[in-house]
This record gives sequence, C-alpha cells and structure tokens, in this order.
Amino acid sequence: MQIQVVTGEGQQIADPFLVRLGGWTEERYFAEAPEDRLWEFQDGELIVHSPATPGHQRLVGFLTFLLRGYVEERGLGEVFNGPAVLRLRPGADKEPDIFFLHRDRRDQVGRARVEGPADLVIEVTSPGTRSYDLGEKAQGYREGGVAEYWGIDPERRAVTIHRPSAGLGRPELVEGRAGQPEYRAAMIQTGRLESTAVGGFWAYVEWLWLDPLPSGPECLRQVVGET
Repeated sequence: MQIQVVTGEGQQIADPFLVRLGGWTEERYFAEAPEDRLWEFQDGELIVHSPATPGHQRLVGFLTFLLRGYVEERGLGEVFNGPAVLRLRPGADKEPDIFFLHRDRRDQVGRARVEGPADLVIEVTSPGTRSYDLGEKAQGYREGGVAEYWGIDPERRAVTIHRPSAGLGRPELVEGRAGQPEYRAAMIQTGRLESTAVGGFWAYVEWLWLDPLPSGPECLRQVVGET
C-alpha cells in the first residue's frame, strides 16, 4: 500500500509528519506494512512516520554500532533496528529505532516480529515525532514491560531515560499504576549515559551532538575497554 501526504491544494508535504489512520486491523498491518518504512499499529490505528532525515539515520547508525558491538563483544543477546516490529501486546506493534533483546529471550524472535518486552529501547526524536516518542511511546513501553527506554532529542540536546525508580538518581518524574513497578524519567544533558538493562554499556551524551559524529570504532574501544 502506498500513502502520499499532501496539503489541501495537492502539494506534497516535505516537513516532518506523523499520520494516524483509523479502521485498520493488526492482521492488515502485518500484511501491508512495508519493510523499508516505519509504520506502527496501535489498537485499530495505523501510525505512519515521515521519511527519516540523514542526520537521524547517522545518529541511529552510530548508536547501533556502539550497542551492537558491545553486545556482541560480551555475548549478551541481539540488537534490532526498525522497521523490525516489537509487539508489546496484541494490538500494540512498534518499530523502534533500536532495541535490544537479552539472549535468554531468543525464543521471542519470530519470522514476522519480535514478541515483547525488550530489555532496552532507544528512539531518536524528530520535530514530527517528539511528543509521540517522549509521551505516548514512553508510556506504551513502560506498560509493555520494557526494562529501559532512552528518548534522544537532538534538537534539545537531551536524553530522557525511563526505567524502574531503583535505577535512577535525581528523578524528575514519577510514573506508576497499580500492579506495575514505579518508573522514573530523568533528563540527562551531559556526562555518561549508563544502561542498567545492558550491564556495563555507556556512552557520553556529548558524542551524540557532535557534527560530524565521532569515530564509532574509537568510541566502542572506550566503551568496551572501561567495563
């Protein structure tokens, strides 16, 4: 299925967008969602993302290189990129920029999708997806049992980390529901991002904002060498 987003005058929209289309089923989503574009599904609604910018792709590629290199070096599990589907529950299918699955969860990887939860999810925001990534998606990942979520906002040069409150200091926001663990969100703008879901993995926040990005192999040597 092809979707083109245009103005009322018929001009194709070039700015970042997020389109929601109702009336879909999960079966139709898996049958028609393209393998080369980010389409997500949430309770009868198809969510279509605008094409990724080169800057977005560079940052996702850099972080994927670091995380995958570290995970493979330690034999910890597997790293995926969207549009691979992470099914949080029936009717909630996300395509995260990056997600990590511990080796003990390998039986969750199927032919069409990965059954959640994931251990770590990373999303890089854009102007068209900021509120979605940092709000609705953060809540969905928490409710879906994701152990740790990083929302990376290049424009504001900030990373918001969501994980159970025991893993964060100086929290800014507390979230919780009956029967679910209490999660805290902390915003980090300088220093080291340290993962609790991927033991020993870290990255300097400042690396993420450099233009051009730093050498992936050199940064990975630092990450692996200091653990």
